Amino acid sequence: MNGLNSKVALITGAGQGVGQGIAYALAAEGVKIAVVGRTLSKLEDTCAEIRRRGGQAEAFLCDVMVKQDIDRCVEQVAKHFGSLNILINNAQVVPLGRLLEVSDEAFTEGIDSGPLATLRMMRACYPYLKGDGAIVNFASSAAMRWDASGYGPYAAVKEAIRALTRAAACEWGTDNIRVNTVAPHAMSPGMEGWIAAQPAEAAAFFKTIPLGRVGDCERDIGRAIVFLVGSDAGYLTGATIPLDGGQAYWG
Repeated sequence: MNGLNSKVALITGAGQGVGQGIAYALAAEGVKIAVVGRTLSKLEDTCAEIRRRGGQAEAFLCDVMVKQDIDRCVEQVAKHFGSLNILINNAQVVPLGRLLEVSDEAFTEGIDSGPLATLRMMRACYPYLKGDGAIVNFASSAAMRWDASGYGPYAAVKEAIRALTRAAACEWGTDNIRVNTVAPHAMSPGMEGWIAAQPAEAAAFFKTIPLGRVGDCERDIGRAIVFLVGSDAGYLTGATIPLDGGQAYWG
């Protein structure tokens, strides 16, 4: 019903967390999954679970901070599956810290793995997505925090991705490529690490979520992505969708 059966999706950072949850959700709709990331064992675990559930998946090694890796990976995915219809730009190094503390190297990693990788991956996939493509990029409600202390570099990186998303939606709409951004809260390994490192801040943060919980990677984030890349959202592009239980006020 959503027009996704037999389509091909490339998902970065799909070896764990949100990327893995999205892979499971899309595979359940008959989408063939290119499971992309840096750690082969994690990618193979995701593929094995998708296959156990009756889906199709293949692992592809790629460091999104390396342009040559991106170009090679996209070409391999398109060759292996014969097409490429969906791009999920999920992988990201997170440069957290206060402005006087975050190193240039950490901020550069955030840029290289975030907006630069997103741009490069969109460019590499563009020829294959023309005609009936969908892209989902990742932002963060860090840019909307009531207290941005310690989150400025991360928010800056993610806001750059939102700007690129909007530009791609405007420039590629005539090619029938839809491009949207999501800003999720999900119980990923990164979230679990933050909770362990900042338990008091995390407890206070969770109290500000109207639905009272952090999202599940597959049920809450993955299923929303199914809608965004499917035919039911065929008139939606250039938007930022907060998948955060109502926590952030995007205005």
